[in-house]
Amino acid sequence: MIQTTNLRKTYLSGEIKVHALDGVSLHIEAGEMVAITGASGSGKSTLMHILGCLDTPDDGEYLLEGKDVASLSPNQLADVRNRRIGFVFQTFNLLPRVSALENVELPLLYGGRNDARSVATTALIKVGLAERLLHDPSRLSGGQRQRVAIARAIVNEPAIILADEPTGNLDSRTGIEIMELFKQLNSEGRTIILVTHDPLVAGFCHRQIQFVDGKITENKSC
Repeated sequence: MIQTTNLRKTYLSGEIKVHALDGVSLHIEAGEMVAITGASGSGKSTLMHILGCLDTPDDGEYLLEGKDVASLSPNQLADVRNRRIGFVFQTFNLLPRVSALENVELPLLYGGRNDARSVATTALIKVGLAERLLHDPSRLSGGQRQRVAIARAIVNEPAIILADEPTGNLDSRTGIEIMELFKQLNSEGRTIILVTHDPLVAGFCHRQIQFVDGKITENKSC
């Protein structure tokens, strides 16, 4: 599903070069649920942005479903982000003044779907929000907002879900509920890759890949 070889990404912080990724090679099979762990600044979010086709490496190769991402056109990359990969973020990234249903409809509308309302409704029911379709985010709890974000991520039936600290703004009980939802989605065949610094969250995954200073220091099964 995903293979990277010797990925490198360097940023300038003033006059200092920061090696966010320093020769990262990894392989993730279809259907795996993998945690990317490490301290803040270790490179895990940089890797997530590259895997999600939101950023490009300075060097190295990234194959997504056997295709070299560097060879894809901007339109092809946009299509990958909309149809093949679903994104979930710590801060939910919901539009504040529209309903949960309208938030989830957005990826479908971008893709030109004419059945957006019914498909978005089904996604929200799947994540347990059948009674909250018309609530805007200000009327939802943190856990409910993250469920809306997950519904939006899965509404196009992507093969891969990338989640960046998906429980970071939630209390521990709600975080466990969200991780159980990710486990359910994974059991249906989706590949899930999540960034976390929380050992409890990482423990839900099949495998943990630890980063330190832009390098993989541990790659172990749970």
